[in-house]
Amino acid sequence: QVQLVESGGGLVQAGGSLRLSCAASGRTFSTYVMGWFRQAPGKEREFVVSITQSGARTSYGDSVKGRFTISRDNAKNTVYLQMNSLKPDDTAVYYCAAGRYTVLDPESWGQGTQVTVSS
Repeated sequence: QVQLVESGGGLVQAGGSLRLSCAASGRTFSTYVMGWFRQAPGKEREFVVSITQSGARTSYGDSVKGRFTISRDNAKNTVYLQMNSLKPDDTAVYYCAAGRYTVLDPESWGQGTQVTVSS
């Protein structure tokens, strides 16, 4: 298993940008599909985006398409989430996840980082 630590959350005005990072421990990071989920107060955890082991393929949730971009640097054991054109509805705790074959059944979760978008 990998251990995941997110960073980069914070408070931003609507229309602004943030970049989240997720640093993974271990030497097997490049073998994991990586992704981001989010959970707003009173709501279920929601899939945001995933990226394959090599970074060749990505998959986005409908609510973030065209605004968020996922990337990874296997040399740095890190996955990034660039969030642009942020909306108040993007306010949530964002979690990094790692799975051997899919992030929809992850082996590991990060502790989460709060993103708050003010109107």
